[in-house]
Amino acid sequence: MEYQDIENEKLKRAKKQVEELKGFYIHLAVYIIINSFIIINILIRALNDGDTFWQFGTFFTPFFWGIGLAFHAAKVFNYNPILGKDWEEKQIQKYIEKDKRDAAKFK
Repeated sequence: MEYQDIENEKLKRAKKQVEELKGFYIHLAVYIIINSFIIINILIRALNDGDTFWQFGTFFTPFFWGIGLAFHAAKVFNYNPILGKDWEEKQIQKYIEKDKRDAAKFK
């Protein structure tokens, strides 16, 4: 592989990462705008009707959408506490060792 090919590959990965980051920020902005509108609307209706504002239904959409947003953030920022880089390295080493043992059987 030539130096130019390596640089092109790095550029592609960088552009992909920037696009993912841009997508996350758009998702975050839409989340804030829509959920602010929903909560303000519920607050205004609760004040006018004398209903209670502090109930689970008020925060249903922001809560569950927030879970989805958190997963999106984890993907974009490469955060994975369960299956992180250490886990990947251990699995790679495990499979390399297994292949070495299997290859040694046939020598």
